[in-house]
Amino acid sequence: MDKRFRGHLIMPAGLLLAALAFAQTPDRKALELVGKIDDLYRSKASYSRIEMEIITPDWQRKLILKGWSKGENRMLIRILEPKKESGMGILRIGNEMWQYLPKTDKVIKIPPSMMMSPWLGSDFTNNDLVKQFTFINDFSYRLITPEDAREGFLYLECRPKPGVPVIWDKIVIAVQESGALPVWEKFYDEGDRIVRVLNYGEVKTFGRRTVPSVMEMIPQTKKKFRTVIRYREVLFDLDLEDSLFSLRNLQAGK
Repeated sequence: MDKRFRGHLIMPAGLLLAALAFAQTPDRKALELVGKIDDLYRSKASYSRIEMEIITPDWQRKLILKGWSKGENRMLIRILEPKKESGMGILRIGNEMWQYLPKTDKVIKIPPSMMMSPWLGSDFTNNDLVKQFTFINDFSYRLITPEDAREGFLYLECRPKPGVPVIWDKIVIAVQESGALPVWEKFYDEGDRIVRVLNYGEVKTFGRRTVPSVMEMIPQTKKKFRTVIRYREVLFDLDLEDSLFSLRNLQAGK
């Protein structure tokens, strides 16, 4: 016998393929949950008005934003306040992203390497704002039971697929078993350390959809830093033209 196979159990080809298929097929409940999380604030087309507050030990600042999205591939975000940053915007079409700077009247293309960079000094990244990646397409996921699991909650462990430019080794999400709304997300590095925590709160109904209206991002590597996003208005299932999501409209600053 070939020495390479000594001490190993050789599985019949049919059973091996079946085992691999089972291992690669996500649990139906996990699939349902990640789909709901991906679509939490997304619809056929939507509009939202958002307040973002950045809090540090030395200073605080507040921004008012409005944004439009269409499907999974188009999003436009515009800053309304403060006045000195009014008109600044971000556009995403597919896997490409641009930022408009009204002071210089220039549009800058944001490379994929900067998707995980902080946006406007906040604890959110460029990708957090435009959601370029989705759990259902870009992550492998499964239901888990952590040591500190609480009754009435389900827990998802999500790991980025090979080639996806995400710096997190894994993301663990706590979801209410009743209603399937997220409670928090914890982001881990390769050393299994929690780098940041995203808390969800203040559940509200906008139209026909009930969602958390507040998201609070807390970095674990910086003391007394946090960024809070509050949804003040959300309109789902709108009829938006593709022309809204264009470089010309981005640079118009309207």
